[in-house]
Amino acid sequence: MTLFEKIIARQIPADIVYEDADTIAFRDISPRAPVHVLVCPKKAIPKLSDSDDGDTETLGKLLRSVARVALAAGLTDYRVIINNGAGAGQSVFHLHLHLMGGRTLTWPPG
Repeated sequence: MTLFEKIIARQIPADIVYEDADTIAFRDISPRAPVHVLVCPKKAIPKLSDSDDGDTETLGKLLRSVARVALAAGLTDYRVIINNGAGAGQSVFHLHLHLMGGRTLTWPPG
């Protein structure tokens, strides 16, 4: 069971800022911006590349959840990041989107 599955199951605490039937959003414990929230599907999908056509609705719901969290945080400008695999910086193998904002974000990110 991944760290995020344990958060979803309420086995470990997290600062949850949004939740619906399919997604959960919580503050990153090592934020890289004033607003840094992780948005995850409740369904265990290790990486974006592990998703399939049956996950299309879940993937859409993730993006809608990001938009809701951004609106609730008062963000009009923000970045959404998905790391796919260890070489891209993914350290927890449960699909998650990073919502970052609250400051000017530079490009390229790293």
